[in-house]
Amino acid sequence: MGCNALFFRSGPVRRWIYQVGVLATLLWIGPVLVLAQPPEAEQSPRLVAPRGEDGDGSVAVSGELRQWHKITLTLDGPFAHERDRDPNPFTDYALEVIFLHGSGVRYEVPGYFAADGQAADTGAEAGTKWRVHFTPDRTGTWRYQVRMRRGRDVAIGGMGDHLVAFESEGQFAVTTSDKKAPDFRARGRLQYVGQHYLRFAGSGEYFLKAGPDAPETLLAYADFDNTVARKKNAPLKQWEAHIRDWRNGDPTWKGGQGKGLIGAINYLAEKGCNSISFLPYNAGGDGDNVWPFVEREDKEHYDCSKLDQWGIVLDHATERGLFLHFKLQETENDDQRIGGGSKTGDVPASLDGGKLGRHRKLYLRELIARFGHALALNWNLGEENTQSPEEQREMARYILDTDPYDSPIVIHTYPSQQDKVYTPLLGDQSVLAGASLQNPWNEAHARTRQWREASARAGRPWVVCNDEQNPAALGVPPDPGYAGHSGIAETDDMRYDLHDIRKHCLWGTLLAGGGGVEYYFGYQLPQNDLNCEDFRSRDRSWDYCRIALQFFRDHAIPITDMKCLDELLSSSKNYCFGKPGALYLVYLPEGGTCGLAVSHSDQYRLQWFNPREGGELVDGEVTVELGEVHFAAPDENDWLAVLRRHKN
Repeated sequence: MGCNALFFRSGPVRRWIYQVGVLATLLWIGPVLVLAQPPEAEQSPRLVAPRGEDGDGSVAVSGELRQWHKITLTLDGPFAHERDRDPNPFTDYALEVIFLHGSGVRYEVPGYFAADGQAADTGAEAGTKWRVHFTPDRTGTWRYQVRMRRGRDVAIGGMGDHLVAFESEGQFAVTTSDKKAPDFRARGRLQYVGQHYLRFAGSGEYFLKAGPDAPETLLAYADFDNTVARKKNAPLKQWEAHIRDWRNGDPTWKGGQGKGLIGAINYLAEKGCNSISFLPYNAGGDGDNVWPFVEREDKEHYDCSKLDQWGIVLDHATERGLFLHFKLQETENDDQRIGGGSKTGDVPASLDGGKLGRHRKLYLRELIARFGHALALNWNLGEENTQSPEEQREMARYILDTDPYDSPIVIHTYPSQQDKVYTPLLGDQSVLAGASLQNPWNEAHARTRQWREASARAGRPWVVCNDEQNPAALGVPPDPGYAGHSGIAETDDMRYDLHDIRKHCLWGTLLAGGGGVEYYFGYQLPQNDLNCEDFRSRDRSWDYCRIALQFFRDHAIPITDMKCLDELLSSSKNYCFGKPGALYLVYLPEGGTCGLAVSHSDQYRLQWFNPREGGELVDGEVTVELGEVHFAAPDENDWLAVLRRHKN
């Protein structure tokens, strides 16, 4: 067949087949294969086959050469296998490409080992292909300079020698994008701009998000290579309920795999959601079924085909307008200081015991190299993060220094630990751009306002989002009737449903000046955080999210000029978000009457918005008495009052 090496996928059966083949080769052909040295701790053993020939150093440019589109440079470089130890293709080679524009703009983008360049379809573990992904922020001619070095740990700060044979220069021309919203390629890169909202660099729009926080095991998908379940309560997903949402022309791999998860992305986008959330690494955690490595315990070798398959899904999400919330680690991966309190000792899944060591650096670099080109994402330091402030600062700084696009970095922690964790990171104490909140659903408004205002006082305004709702066992309940469920979530002292979530979590967050919400599904209800495979379980909740996002977009609400003004209201059960003297949004969760204090005698126009059904604004009536505007909701349901000042 003309091949000079043959490699098998990992796993006990495949390794046995491989070793039988090696023995046969030794008996019939001669000693062409030799055993490797005993494997180091946390590294996968493999037999070392004859090396393939190195590539010729050529560079192929692929993708649509348009502004904000993914452009890929593939170097035909040194031959490697993803399990090699000396040199290790992930630590001991460093590919970077410098992109230069005539305007003076410069990007230095890290690359990665891509096996045969088609690993998503072939399952290849070896080859000569090395890749860099680039999303240009302007049209015109871009020049590139390929730089390749080799040396011990050169990819994570070690010294290395230039491989001149694999270094080159070239250029390509970029034209304008032909895409339309919600495709992010029509809007540009989402950036932190020193305000309480992220902004698209292309369109200038500010971003509010809404989507699922669950399942955290989104990537525990049976169609991804080398993905295994270790716990009965956290099985691999088939996403069968969403195969019907896959469309002709959508991507797949290996002859049709991936339709279920691609379909789930489509469903969320078609419902009007614009974000998804997931853990790329949860070894030792609740799910214990997602990791980017060739083996669970091997933190120095990455699975090329699995990560290529992840990339297909995440690129599709970008094209469908879904923000990518990378929760970089579960709490068990940051050293197991449960609840930010007592330390129970390192676990094998922990990355460098919580410190910024070689495994953590390599993990972050690999994710940034493979997925950092996405136009709308944030790097969350970790779910329920319990690292020390110094460790958090160092990790965030490393991400910022490695990511050429400076995508926003946020942090999440336990509800009871927020004062302890967030306070030392405010202002110039860190490079964080925001906080990802976990709170009881009925505290979303107060906690969002607290951290938005605290960050502003510290001089670096944070984007504050409500991304997980307690009680932890329940979260956001399913729709009434789904799988026979009543739609009621209940504890000894609390009873609530999707309407309460809409009122106090969704609108409570938005009218506190939050950047949006993600809905968590608990662990006791149908389609929960570990086993969800059907986003239709919360179909009506997605409708309410879409209606809220459409309101802010369709009515051009100037959110960057507004703030929470609850103190102006006559009732503490209502929420107010406004631009003083110009525009006030007053949310009445239970209808009724309300008064709004104003400091002038100008007239106000009142219009009502229905947060349950959406639609046009409906005129209402107001009265002004003793410096207060008074109004009454159309009925006892929740309503949003939109009050605009008449100019004299």
